[in-house]
Amino acid sequence: MENITVSHTKTDEISPLTLAFVGDGVYDLLVREYLVRKANRPVGELNKIKVSLVNCKSQAEFAKQIMPSLTEKELSVYKRGRNAAPKCTPKNGSVADYHSATGLEALFGYLHLNGEKDRVDELFSMIIHMESLNKSH
Repeated sequence: MENITVSHTKTDEISPLTLAFVGDGVYDLLVREYLVRKANRPVGELNKIKVSLVNCKSQAEFAKQIMPSLTEKELSVYKRGRNAAPKCTPKNGSVADYHSATGLEALFGYLHLNGEKDRVDELFSMIIHMESLNKSH
C-alpha cells in the first residue's frame, strides 16, 4: 500500500469537489472527536448533536464567521469549493448554504492534504468557540 503522506498530486491541482470529499471526512471526525472528549454520552445523543454541527446550514454560517481569519490562499480555496458545481442537490438547506458548506469542506480538505494540522485545529477551534457563544445566547 502506498504511503499516504507521499503526495504525487499537488493540492492546488486537486478539484475543489475532491478537496471537499476529503474535508467532509476531516470535519466530521473533528466534530465527533470534540463531542466524545466533551462528554461521554449515548451514541444516539452524540449523533443528534453531531448532525446539528455537520449540516450545510451550520457549516455555511461557520464559513461566514471564520472568513475574516482566512489567508488569501485559504479564501481562494474556499471560493473554489463554494463555486464548484456539485452533481447533487441539498436534501436539507438552501443551495447557497450547500455551496458555502462545500467551500468550507474544500478548505478543510486542502489544509489536511497539505499537512497543516495546526491550522485545521485552529479553524475548528474558532468554529467550536463560535458555536458555544451562539448557544449561550
